[in-house]
Amino acid sequence: MAAADAPVPELQARADACAARLCAADRVLLASHIDADGLTSAAISATALERAAIPFEVVFEKQLDADSIAAIAGREYGTVLFTDFGSGQLDIVAEHERDGDFVPVIADHHQPAEADTECHLNPLLEGIDGASELSGAGASYVLARALAARSTADERLDNRDLAALAVVGAVGDMQASEGALHGANEAIVAEGIEAGALEETTDLAIYGKQTRPLPKLLEYASDVRIPGITNDERGVVSFLDGVDVSCRSGGEWRRWVDLSEGEKRTLASALVKRAVSRGVPAFKIDRLVGTSYLLSEEPVGTELRDASEFSTLLNATARYDRADVGLAVCLGDREAAFERAKRLLTNHRRNLSEGIQWVEERGVTREDTLQWFDAGDEIRETIVGIIAGMSMGADGVSRDVPIVAFAEKSDTETKVSARGTGPLVGRGLDLSAAVGEAARAVGGDGGGHDVAAGATIPTGTESEFIERADSIVGDQLG
Repeated sequence: MAAADAPVPELQARADACAARLCAADRVLLASHIDADGLTSAAISATALERAAIPFEVVFEKQLDADSIAAIAGREYGTVLFTDFGSGQLDIVAEHERDGDFVPVIADHHQPAEADTECHLNPLLEGIDGASELSGAGASYVLARALAARSTADERLDNRDLAALAVVGAVGDMQASEGALHGANEAIVAEGIEAGALEETTDLAIYGKQTRPLPKLLEYASDVRIPGITNDERGVVSFLDGVDVSCRSGGEWRRWVDLSEGEKRTLASALVKRAVSRGVPAFKIDRLVGTSYLLSEEPVGTELRDASEFSTLLNATARYDRADVGLAVCLGDREAAFERAKRLLTNHRRNLSEGIQWVEERGVTREDTLQWFDAGDEIRETIVGIIAGMSMGADGVSRDVPIVAFAEKSDTETKVSARGTGPLVGRGLDLSAAVGEAARAVGGDGGGHDVAAGATIPTGTESEFIERADSIVGDQLG
């Protein structure tokens, strides 16, 4: 694949080096993270390895640390491919490489540690923002394209079809939170459209357009809160009954995807008018419309058709210790795995709803430059970060400062999740630096992105962590 044909030319040399290493391997251990970005990264890489006839095994980790890397080394694979993590732990990985335990290949987008290795594919190393312009799945896609070019001359196996999964990973990693994917992600979207795997449309920017009945679609839409509609079941029904659109069919509520284009425009216009009449600021109303990414090969009206719903389905699997189910769905299982994933999704939605309600009822503690809550064992540590992010803007929770959430990880460890916003990052917020530094100061470790980060700290050090993090964020925001 010539550089001109590469999805992200800046990363081509690194992708070629990684692909060459994988093609030279007798077998590969593929290790990946458990969120939607990690699952799609694993699926993209697994498909690329299979098409290149490279034997491999897949393992998943909630967190990559010294113990989990040692366990990976104990599997005695000559080559280990890390996807959606590995960069932040490169110092530990490099030690194992020097000891001859394995040769690492890394496709990641998190902030790298102070170490280096030959096969390291990360957008941050080439000046591309890994928090907003290329996800772990995107880095894995770049590697998959390079691997196809090296391992086969069959254009049907150029791996462009995997762009759909890369977009699901990017959307799941909140890289479309400002309304659309941008930067290096745009090139991947273009390849997916060219391959017939993706469709890009301008549409209502509300989650659940494929599967939720119209009343629930609007009632649960909380990104832009509209008085009399958001979290107001009766208000939503009254609103829909007053719109010149047939919102019911045969006594059943229709879904957004069931409406004609004209009906969608009518309903969207009525929604905007309602928001204006209720005093919603114009900049928030603008967020009611955004870009949707549809997977062309998936049936309309399913959880797999829209990238945002697909990513939520994936989070409902691995975050509940069923990464195998999420991976199987990504790899095409539309029977047993898909049905199991949908059952897990029902449970996930209930847990998210209860978690947000818990935060609203208990409230958050406000410091000088951040806010925080400690869920203890009331919220699962694998989803507390999602709940923290979704809670921003809810009653009593501000979007003007970052939020930090604690949850019990074990008897001796506490999980830390932190979330910010695009405007805060624009003012200088870097949660990866703040959380990482504060965690190490209390005997833990962490990192991530400027807008979202996580850590593990010793139980009992939460107050000291908050004091340190508050000071660091204060310095960042001036």
